[in-house]
Amino acid sequence: MTAFVDSASDSDEKHGSSTEEIIYLRGSDLSIDEVVRVARYGARVVIPDDPEIRRRVDRSCEYIRQAVRENRKVYGVTSGFGGMADVMISPEEAIDLQNNAMWYHKTGAGRYLPIPEIRAAMLLRANSHLRGVSGIRFEIIQRIVTFLNARVTPRVREFGSIGASGDLVPLVAITGALVGTDSCFTVDFDGEQIDCLTALKRLNLPRLQLQPKEGLAMMNGTAFMTGIAANCMHDARILLALTLQIHALIIQALRGTNQSFHPFIHQHKPHPGQVWTAAHMLELLNGSQLSRDELKGMHEDRDEGELLQDRYSLRCIPQFLGPIVEGMSHIAAQLRTEINSANDNPLIDADSDLSFHGGNFLGQYVSVGMDHLRYYIGLLAKHIDVQIALLVAPEFSNGLPPSLVGNPGRKVNMGLKGLQLTGNSIMPLLTFLGNSLADRFPTHAEQFNQNINSQGFGSANLTRQSIETFQQYIAVALIFAVQAVDLRTYQLYGHYNASEVLSPKTRPLYEAMRRVVGRRPGRDRPYIWNDDEQPLEMHISRIVADIASDGVIAQAVNETVESLKAIIETH
Repeated sequence: MTAFVDSASDSDEKHGSSTEEIIYLRGSDLSIDEVVRVARYGARVVIPDDPEIRRRVDRSCEYIRQAVRENRKVYGVTSGFGGMADVMISPEEAIDLQNNAMWYHKTGAGRYLPIPEIRAAMLLRANSHLRGVSGIRFEIIQRIVTFLNARVTPRVREFGSIGASGDLVPLVAITGALVGTDSCFTVDFDGEQIDCLTALKRLNLPRLQLQPKEGLAMMNGTAFMTGIAANCMHDARILLALTLQIHALIIQALRGTNQSFHPFIHQHKPHPGQVWTAAHMLELLNGSQLSRDELKGMHEDRDEGELLQDRYSLRCIPQFLGPIVEGMSHIAAQLRTEINSANDNPLIDADSDLSFHGGNFLGQYVSVGMDHLRYYIGLLAKHIDVQIALLVAPEFSNGLPPSLVGNPGRKVNMGLKGLQLTGNSIMPLLTFLGNSLADRFPTHAEQFNQNINSQGFGSANLTRQSIETFQQYIAVALIFAVQAVDLRTYQLYGHYNASEVLSPKTRPLYEAMRRVVGRRPGRDRPYIWNDDEQPLEMHISRIVADIASDGVIAQAVNETVESLKAIIETH
């Protein structure tokens, strides 16, 4: 649940804003967008003053205390962990068991993860525990919130989770910092890297000793893989929206037709994603003075030798992208469930005085979903790559200059040849990253206890890599699309300002991209005139930085993003 307030308490830093967004945590109804707003944009987190939330958290805690007092057999409380669950732990050792877990899981490897991924994991761990079935003190849940609001982020490495008993090693890095296990647990304190003990002093918080079940509750769970996946889904929606609009720009540049998107065609093959894609492509092309409007039948303006219909990569956009739209909808639904789930073990039904041993910590939904998302990204890139190939070849482009050369009078100009090579180097990597990871698990893990495992953390991190790589590819594609519509505008209307003749719904993206690279539209020259007048490498970097920060390019396709979210959220 999201709210906005006009002021914050004196102890909360506003970071220059008089209106602060608040995300309320209840253990349910947390959305992907809300995760992103906390993880990336510092929205303030609040646990509502709800007696029922506090009651269920406290009762699950009391159940564990009673179980220890009575020396009941509860996994990970009065027994060892994993393949050593046959080792019985006395009540006197129950606390030491939890705190020792911080040490033997202090085994992360690789580089440090980006802060937004860690913040997302922290948020989801708090949300999960508020369901009141984990046996953890409210004080620890509130401490997670305190860290988030103060922008104190434990440092976590990229390797260490096989996604079976959840994200054990990464979540221990968070837990050890939260409670102040040792100075070897470090944090980023609003941009400064310090040890956790110093951070706790600055926050005026005491060190804590984990109580029975609390270490297990904190490190069992899918919070990391799911948090990373939520950030990836946010980015993927924007990239899919950009893909759709790039296709619309390319159709205009190639003088393609809108007839392929006629509702009559798609009502006879009514897959929801296909129908939506066709309808949205019609919206994107509506009002264009470059593409052909043939909704009422074939026009007679095609020259001798011209194809009577567009090639497949243009004509079959709804059929190709429709399954991806539906697939992303399915992934988003699974992520929303995972975000709002209890995913540690055992789970406590305090009202019935029972605990249940199970496997909610297995991240298979996230792993399979992220495997699929990477596969979809590879398909999107391959489709655009085909469109670019049409643009640069005059025999397929309806007469655009070879390699989209801007100034043909300067014979040394070679146009976008090098840029196409860059695109060609990225696309195969994206299709390769589309291979699955969920099926490549070690069967012998942890004394054969975790003998099936999701690899969800690894799959989510691969998807993050795929997203970042696809952002590079989209930047390349935008350069091609903008140059192509400028050149087509000149052929048809004798000037280079495509913003005057593009469809109203693609014009904002065109203008945003030109703004980001510092080349405002003009009638006298296309985006690229002579090869040596701009380093395209710098342009790619600017475009990528803008997309990654939800900048003006993302804002330009916001209407498509919102339409996508509507079908993704409801399908």
